[in-house]
Amino acid sequence: MADPVPAIRDGMQQRAEARRDPRLDWWRAARFGMFIHWGLYAIPAGRWKGEPVPGIGEWIMYRARIPVREYEALAPRLNPVRFDAAEWVSLAKRSGQKYITITAKHHDGFCMFGTALTDYNIVDATPFGRDPMKELAEECQKQGLRLCFYYSQTQDWHHPDGDGNDWDYDPAQKDFGTYLRDYVHPQVRELLTNYGPIGLIWFDTPKAMTLEQSRALLDLVHTLQPDCLVNGRLGNSLGDYAETGDNRIPDAAVGADWETPATINDTWGFKSDDENWKSVPDLVRKLVDIASKGGNYLLNVGPTAEGVIPQPSVERLLAVGHWLETNGESVYGTSVGPVQGLDWCRTMAKPGKVYLHVFDWPADGVLRLPGLTGRVTGATLLADPGAGALEVTQSGGEVTVRGPAAAPDPVDSVVVLDLAD
Repeated sequence: MADPVPAIRDGMQQRAEARRDPRLDWWRAARFGMFIHWGLYAIPAGRWKGEPVPGIGEWIMYRARIPVREYEALAPRLNPVRFDAAEWVSLAKRSGQKYITITAKHHDGFCMFGTALTDYNIVDATPFGRDPMKELAEECQKQGLRLCFYYSQTQDWHHPDGDGNDWDYDPAQKDFGTYLRDYVHPQVRELLTNYGPIGLIWFDTPKAMTLEQSRALLDLVHTLQPDCLVNGRLGNSLGDYAETGDNRIPDAAVGADWETPATINDTWGFKSDDENWKSVPDLVRKLVDIASKGGNYLLNVGPTAEGVIPQPSVERLLAVGHWLETNGESVYGTSVGPVQGLDWCRTMAKPGKVYLHVFDWPADGVLRLPGLTGRVTGATLLADPGAGALEVTQSGGEVTVRGPAAAPDPVDSVVVLDLAD
């Protein structure tokens, strides 16, 4: 995949006024969100007719070219009796995540919400018979998190006029415009009418959508809920903020609001044989790296068909949350760090402060930070302010901080630099 920085800039040349839009204030401050990919694909969990299917779990219908009628037979088997909305929202909250973005409809076309547009949904087609989106909406309201919906607006491998399924349906016979008008628009209206305030709609894979089609969807969202954000994968350089490629982090700060969607292992939807879990230090440092460049980290979990978030995901998220309990001040509500491009550290800023995140603590405890403008008046360890002030000197454009010989935190030690007004 190409470097994501040009992709962000070319994909959405964010207007100057958009970068000042107060509707994004909550999102900019959040920095960390939970992505949830959950659907029928959790039942086969990466295998079809006893054989493993390569690729990410939620694409199994496409990768294996499963006929619609065969894939539909999964719906009567979906009965996530262990789903607990309060537990999911609590996990996100304890992990330090400020918003939840969940797949209301992914590319396979199965709707994980109650909809009047089709019976192919979790309320009408499964023994579960409940609307998990409604339960999540209620819990997010109770626990103070923002609920956001992922909705696949272009690809729909179940609908005859949706994009992507060329093994059941002749692409030349598809009427994509009618699909958008008579199916997508009404479902987006349902999502923004039946579940209370929604933080954002996360569209995906715009493919050949026209500018007019993308603009119509954007206008629909903003008409129904003016404060609801729309991500950059709406297409045609529209949206309130940009997305990088999956699991991609820019090499430098980008002059736009942006987000990295990322996996904890190698897949989005649950896949039973994917045990390639990222480590806690890796996840913490990715969060810090992204935030230091002005982005948000949307980190995914893939629940099982029973409605259980895999324990390795839970353990890692809670560990990140534990780190944030001490260090969250240096992440939430920060702006792009004033010093960029150093391997051993990252920086973030708030008025009057710079947070120096040290990944590789020097053996002598002496930190040398080049390129920081403004006069530093003091330094402390964020995790241990009671230890007192650290010695600071500033000369020739370099700030030197003398800290303890041992790293205060083996993953990321945060030094708070106070700046003169």
